[in-house]
Parts: sequence; C-alpha cells; structure tokens
Amino acid sequence: MNNDISKVLYSEEHIAEIVKELGTKISEDYKDKNLLMVSVLKGSVVFMSDLMRAVTIPCEIDFMAVSSYGDKTKSSGTVRILKDLDRDISGYDVLLVEDILDSGKTLNYLMDVLYARNPASIRICTLFDKPDRREVDIYADYKGLLVPDEFIVGYGLDFAEKYRNLPYIGVLKEEKH
Repeated sequence: MNNDISKVLYSEEHIAEIVKELGTKISEDYKDKNLLMVSVLKGSVVFMSDLMRAVTIPCEIDFMAVSSYGDKTKSSGTVRILKDLDRDISGYDVLLVEDILDSGKTLNYLMDVLYARNPASIRICTLFDKPDRREVDIYADYKGLLVPDEFIVGYGLDFAEKYRNLPYIGVLKEEKH
C-alpha cells in the first residue's frame, strides 16, 4: 500500500495533534449541552473514534452510512442512506462528524434530512476540508486541515474500499485511481 502513495501530506502524529485540538474546542463549545456525535460511515470511523476520546464532556454517539461515490473518485451527486440513525434526535445538539468535506453534496443532503428531525442544533466537524471542490454552499463549523485538490487516502479515506487503514494521509499515485 505504501508504494501506491506519491507523497505523505499529514503524518499520524500531526493528525493526532489536530484531533486533540478539535476535541478541546468541541468540549468547550458543548459543555452543558446534549451532545450527540454522528459519524458518517465508513470514512469517518477512524476520525470519530479518535475524536470522541479527545472530547472530555459527556456525549453520545450514533452512525449513519450513506453512499454517493461507489468505486468512483467523484461523487455521483445522488446520496442514498444505507444505514439510518438508531435514535430520535429531537432535542440533541448534533455534531455531524465527517472525514472530508469535498463537494458538500452529501453533507448538504444530510443536514436537510436531520434538520427535519427537530434537533436542538446541528453543526459539522470535518477533519479535512477541500474547498476547491465545493459545489454547494456549505461549510464546517470545526475543521482540521485544508487539503489540496488531489486524491488523498488514509486515516479512513479510501479508494474502492482500500487504503483506509493507512495511519497517515497521502496522495494516491495517479495510475492507482
């Protein structure tokens, strides 16, 4: 797998520092709130597990699985919910935890779906932000690192379900995607 990477953008150690900073900020902002962290599967599972341990206040977690990419490198634009939440989110302060904010189509769709369920609030936390690819007007309330418009993998991010288990973020060689 490492041979498929043209360069490492962010080391495992750098990512850990950013996640800790995000956890501290979220803990401050959500003290005295009813925090429900919602991981958007599959990509955010690595980030979510580290982030929830960096959050120092009581919180609950849940998961949604959506699909808009399949085995492609670009979003199809059609979002399908593959796994919905296990609970009613009325009254919760929902924090959508996503690995990367790219075109924004998936998160925009999820925000609309979740707002209709009457949460107290909804915010977005993304580890990676790729604003050059944004196609809808959406932003993250908490964002870790800006990434260039290159195809990145690792730390949960994949290409055709591979590379998620790399502990760093790297650029996938052109011939591999």
